[in-house]
Amino acid sequence: MRKKYYLPRICVVTAMAAGLTLSASAQQKNIYHKGWIDFNKNGKMDVFEDPSQTIDKRVADLLSQMTVDEKTCQMATLYGYKRVLKDEMPVANWKNEIWKDGIANIDEELNNLTSHTDDAPTQYSFPFSKHASAINTVQKWFVEETRMGIPVDFTNEGIHGLNHDRATPLPAPISIGSTFDKQLVRQAGQTVGREAKALGYTNVYAPILDPARDQRWGRVVECYGEDPFHIAEMGKQMVLGIQEEGVASTLKHFAVYSVPKGGRDGAARTDPHVAPREMHQVYLYPFRRVIQEAHPMGVMSSYNDWDGVPVTGSYYFLTQLLRQQFGFNGYVVSDSEAVEYLYSKHHVAADYKEAVRQAVEAGLNVRTNFTMPQTFILPLRELIKENKISMKVIDSRVGDVLRVKFRLGLFDSPYVKDPKAADKIVHTADDAAMSLKMNRESMVLLKNEGGLLPLDKKRYPRILVTGPLAKETNYAISRYGPSHNPVTSVYDGLVNYMGNDGVIVYAKGCDMIDATWPESEIIETPLTHQEQIEIDNAVNQAKNVDVVIAVVGEDVDRVGESLSRTGLNLPGRQLKLIQALQATGKPVVMVMINGQPLTINWENKYVPAILEAWFPSVQSGQVITETLFGDNNPGGKLPITFPKTTGQIEFNFPFKPNSQASQKGQNSWGKTSVNGALYPFGYGLSYTKFEYSNLVVSPEQENSEGDVQVSVDVANTGARAGDDVVQLYLKDEVSSVTTYEYDLRGFERVNLKPGEKKTVRFTLHPDDLALLDKNMNWTVEPGKFMVMIGSSSEDIKLKKEFDVK
Repeated sequence: MRKKYYLPRICVVTAMAAGLTLSASAQQKNIYHKGWIDFNKNGKMDVFEDPSQTIDKRVADLLSQMTVDEKTCQMATLYGYKRVLKDEMPVANWKNEIWKDGIANIDEELNNLTSHTDDAPTQYSFPFSKHASAINTVQKWFVEETRMGIPVDFTNEGIHGLNHDRATPLPAPISIGSTFDKQLVRQAGQTVGREAKALGYTNVYAPILDPARDQRWGRVVECYGEDPFHIAEMGKQMVLGIQEEGVASTLKHFAVYSVPKGGRDGAARTDPHVAPREMHQVYLYPFRRVIQEAHPMGVMSSYNDWDGVPVTGSYYFLTQLLRQQFGFNGYVVSDSEAVEYLYSKHHVAADYKEAVRQAVEAGLNVRTNFTMPQTFILPLRELIKENKISMKVIDSRVGDVLRVKFRLGLFDSPYVKDPKAADKIVHTADDAAMSLKMNRESMVLLKNEGGLLPLDKKRYPRILVTGPLAKETNYAISRYGPSHNPVTSVYDGLVNYMGNDGVIVYAKGCDMIDATWPESEIIETPLTHQEQIEIDNAVNQAKNVDVVIAVVGEDVDRVGESLSRTGLNLPGRQLKLIQALQATGKPVVMVMINGQPLTINWENKYVPAILEAWFPSVQSGQVITETLFGDNNPGGKLPITFPKTTGQIEFNFPFKPNSQASQKGQNSWGKTSVNGALYPFGYGLSYTKFEYSNLVVSPEQENSEGDVQVSVDVANTGARAGDDVVQLYLKDEVSSVTTYEYDLRGFERVNLKPGEKKTVRFTLHPDDLALLDKNMNWTVEPGKFMVMIGSSSEDIKLKKEFDVK
C-alpha cells in the first residue's frame, strides 16, 4: 500500500503575528486564539479547528457543519481581479455575492499579468509586500466574514516561473526540457514555490506533462518535449520543488490533450486519435509516474475527449485511472470551459446543467471558467435539490478540496505570516542566477561546420546582426509566466558584450511575416518593393562586416495556445533573407528563437552554424551572445524530434520497430519519400568532445522484481570545459506484444573539464522494464534486454545485454 504523503504542518500563527487589523466583528468574537482559530465563530474549538486532530477527522467534522450552499461554493473557482472579479479589495457588496458562503479558490488574483488576452493591471502586485498584504486582506474577509470561515486556496500559473509581476522568470518549458538537468529543475520548482508562498499563493498550476508529439501544435513551446520518460523525470522534479515550499502543484492537462488532429486545434481545441496502449505508454505515463512518485495535490482536467468520451465528464479518467489506479489524493480542477464543452462542443449533454451533473459524477472537484462562479454553483444546487446528485458524491468532492486546504496548513495559518519579507524573498540575486543558468543550459547547438563557433572577438570585430528577432523581446514574456521584467534583446546583448572591442551593425532584413502569411506557405508571392529594399540593405551591410548573425524564427504571435501551424518553415521572408546573406560569402551564424521544431532543411545544408535558443527568458540577449562567443559552451539536447517536412508527421521518439522507412532499405523498394529526422531526439553538439567507455551492467541476470545497476565512464577529450547529457536507452529484445524499438530510461547531465573523466551511474527499476501485456497489465517479462548508452537517440556509443529470469 502506498504511503500517504503529507507536507509538514505549517505552524499556527496568531492574527498579531500575521500583522492583521481585525474587523470589529472579529474582535468582538475574538476568533484568533493561541494555537487555533475559531473559524465558525461559535466560541469553542471544534475538531476541524484543532491542529492536533488528524486531517480526516477535521475534514469530516467540517463537512458535518456545512450547508449545501457552503459545500457547493467549495466546488468553484473565482477568477481574480479583471478576469471575473471586479473589485481589487473586498467591498460591502461581497455580502450579496455568491461567495458570501466561501469559495474553493481564487485564480491569478492581483498578479498584474500582461497578455494579449488577459491583461490585468493592478496597484497591488508590486512591491511584493504590498501583494502579500493584499492577499491577506482578501483571505481575512473569507475567514472573518463568512459563516464557516473556510480559507481560500489562492491559485496561479507557473510554467515559465510564477505568473506574477516581476517574479523570477524561467525560459519556456521546451527550453527547460532541453537542459536535461533534473537538479536544476528541482531548484526552479523551489523558487516558484517559495515565491508563491511569500506572495500569498498556495497552489501553482505547473508543470505541463503533456507529451508534444505533433510538432505543428502551438503549445509545444509549453511542454518539456515528446518523450514520456523525459517528461516524467523533469515534471517530477518540478512538483517536488514546488511542494517542498509548502505550496500545492497542479498538473496540466489530464489527459490525452496534446494531440491536435492535423494541427487544427484552434477554437475546437484537440481531437485525439490515440490507441489505448499508446495512451497508457505515452500520454498517461508522465502523469502516472509523477502522481505516484511526487504526490502532487492538484490535477487539471482537460477539455478534449478520448474515444468519444470527454475527459472532464469521464468517470474512467477522473476516478478509476486518476484516483483508483494512480493513487491521486488531491483535488481536480477543470481547465477553463471544460465543463461547458460537454454541452457546447462535445454535445454529450442536452444542456449545461446536465454537463455539470456529468462532470461532478465523473470526479471533478472544482470548476474553473472565465465566468462568475454562480453559473456553475446555481445549477449544481438545483441538481442536488432535484436528487440528481447525491450528497454522498458532493461530500466526497468537497472533502477532497478541504483535505488539500488542511494539508496546506490553511486552517492553522491562513495568512502570509510576514508580508514585508516578500520583498527579500521574491526574485533574489540567487534566483536570477538560477534563471540565468537555466537559460545557458537550454542552448542547443545544431550545426557548427568548420568550427565557426565560438566566435573570436579579434577575428570577427565587425558584426552584422539582422533578422526580425534581433531586437524583438516579446518571446520572453508569457501568458503563463512573470510580466514586467526588463528584457535584453540579442542586439543589446551583442552591443553590451562587444563594448569597445568591435562594431555592431544592425539591419532588420525582413519582418516576422509577409502580408499574406500563412497563405504564403502554400501560395508564394513575389517580394514587395519594400521587402526587397530591406533584404538588399542587409546584404549591403553584410559586405562590410566579418560575420553575420541572423536572428530568425517565431515570435509570441506565431506559436502558443491555439496557434498551431500548417507549415514549419521559417515564417514570411526569413529564408529569403538567409539565402541572400549566405550568397554574400560572409560567414553566417543563424540563431533560432522559436517555440517548436522548424523544417530548416536549406538552412541546415548551407548555413555553417545554427544555434537553437528556443524561447529564452529575459536574459536572452546576454545568454545567446555568451554562447556564440564561447563563454557558455552549449550543452542542451533536443527534447523533441525535428522533422524534415510536415509530411513526415507524426514523427517522433520513441517509435515502433520497422516503423521508419529508412529502417529497411531505401523505403523498402520505392524511393518516394524524404526519410529520417533533420535532428533526432536527444541531439545537440558542443564546443568540446566526449568519449564513452567501460559500460557495466550489474547483475547481468536479474529477477523481475530487482533493480539493475548501470555505469559508464564519460571523458572530456576536447580543449574546453563543457556539459554532456549521457543518455540510457533500453531495448526489450523479444516481447509478447510489440514494444517500442527502444525507450529512454535514464539521463544525466554532467560537467567535465578538459581531460576530466566521470563515472555516471543509473538504476533501472522494474517499472523501467515493464510493458503493457495483452491484458493491459504492466508486467516485466523474462528475456533479454539491451542497454544502450548514447549522446542522442541515434548516436549510440555502447551496448550491453542482460537477462531477466
